[in-house]
Amino acid sequence: MIRELVLLFAVVINIRNSADAFKFMSNWQPPKILTDEQRFEIAKTEERFGDKKLVVITGCSSGLGRQTVKNLLATNKYHVVGAVRDVDKMEAVAELDGFNIDNFHIMECELNSFDSVHKFCDELMEYKLAKPIDRLICNAGVYQPSLPYAKWSVDGHEQTMQINFLSHFLMISRLIEDMTKAPDPRVVMVGSVTGNDNTVGGGGVYPIADLKNLDGFKAGFQNPIAMADGYGFIGAKAYKDSKLCLMMTSNFLHSKYHRNTGISFSSIYPGCIAETPLFREKRAWFRKYFPVFMKYITGGYVGVEEAGQRLFQVAHDPRCAKSGVYWSWNGGPREGRGAAALEKGGQISGGGGAGGGWDSIYENDQSDKVNNLELSVDLFKTATEITGAEWPQAKTFTSPCPTLKVIGAVSKNMIAREELKRMAERPGFNEDGTPIKLTKRKKAALIADEVIVRGVLGNTVGRVGRVAGRLLLGKIPETAKSGSFQEEKPLEEKVSEPTQKIEIETKVVEEPKTIDTVSENDKADLEGEIFDQVFANGKSAPSDEDKSSERE
Repeated sequence: MIRELVLLFAVVINIRNSADAFKFMSNWQPPKILTDEQRFEIAKTEERFGDKKLVVITGCSSGLGRQTVKNLLATNKYHVVGAVRDVDKMEAVAELDGFNIDNFHIMECELNSFDSVHKFCDELMEYKLAKPIDRLICNAGVYQPSLPYAKWSVDGHEQTMQINFLSHFLMISRLIEDMTKAPDPRVVMVGSVTGNDNTVGGGGVYPIADLKNLDGFKAGFQNPIAMADGYGFIGAKAYKDSKLCLMMTSNFLHSKYHRNTGISFSSIYPGCIAETPLFREKRAWFRKYFPVFMKYITGGYVGVEEAGQRLFQVAHDPRCAKSGVYWSWNGGPREGRGAAALEKGGQISGGGGAGGGWDSIYENDQSDKVNNLELSVDLFKTATEITGAEWPQAKTFTSPCPTLKVIGAVSKNMIAREELKRMAERPGFNEDGTPIKLTKRKKAALIADEVIVRGVLGNTVGRVGRVAGRLLLGKIPETAKSGSFQEEKPLEEKVSEPTQKIEIETKVVEEPKTIDTVSENDKADLEGEIFDQVFANGKSAPSDEDKSSERE
């Protein structure tokens, strides 16, 4: 027994990153006594899903999503939920492609409506029972480059941005908390080379993906505001901006949640699928010649079947559990050109180009726009306001040690009291230089601290503690107290004026720079409140009239 404990201790202390030391214990829970209803739900979950992973994918009735589902079901290791706009079409495709209906479930989700996204998430939670979501693949997309004007969603937002980005953003916020229960959860977002302007495809073809300062989002992004940057509508740019938003969000969620939840967030570019329903709104001549151009000129062409294998790989391959990555295939787009490429029907090895196989995957570089941290924060905040998304709080893993919990509970109140005293002695200042005033509740806490801690305990337990502290710690060395280059200025001294002044004719009312912890007018009320809560178990403090009647 002792040997096993020593080995366990050795494993824990040898974990390289101390922040992850207790991560493996995050889901530890004491034994639970299950109710009959819980036992029934667990049995039904096992019957429905078995040991298969649960995958949710949007937009799988055609193109890339359809091929990805084919590959997922072929492994017999996944139960797939297809979130689609047209359920009848999806049922026909599933029958045509021979999908195993036991492992494939169709659910309606109209990404043009936030209410539909909420409804889908609610129904998904009921359908999955006790099974956590293992994969969320944000694949659905629309491309409307020929439109001279914007089309609007049910919620009054430009359709391309809502379908491609905003509704997926909302869906992730609804499902992320459940995904933390899965052993290897992944959120995969389908990006695009057009959203990454450090490439020829993204930076050399007008219009360029550019959110500028997100003025359109900051203004609410409601009809008639059709673009994230607040300027005029261009269909192709709306698509490219939406893909830029997805890639930025993937990076931001990786930074905010990966370490605390274990969820892997990544984006991918599977290659230019030149023959796909995504281009159904392009003119006939474009649909005919664009695949030829991509095959023989740029080398960026990839067939829809191979693209489906690539998206499947990011959901399935253990190597792709790495978070914060933009996955691509096959190196540079000009690589491997020549007679050999022509003999392969134009399948040139390149960035997104066909060929290369399973091991051609690599971590691609992202543009400065994608990696713009400050703008990513603004994007997250504004998209949250537009969609009404509610995100879980990011919490770090802590030790489940009972001693730590007891010490934390004891010290929490003490720390709060000490902070209040510090804030009263040296208050912060508002932008106009006036001191920040304590709320009535905080003032009451300070009085309670004076009465109970300093008055009662300070003369008993506190006195013993101070004596013990002096004996154990000794005096503070003089060298520790000296060395300041300036004398501390009195708090009453006027705060220096800002360097830049805006000349506006206003009357400036001078306020003292000290803080009146408790005014005389409030003191009686506050003392009464403290008496009620601390000394009288909720009973009101006796008034002067009550006291006189008691004496009579």
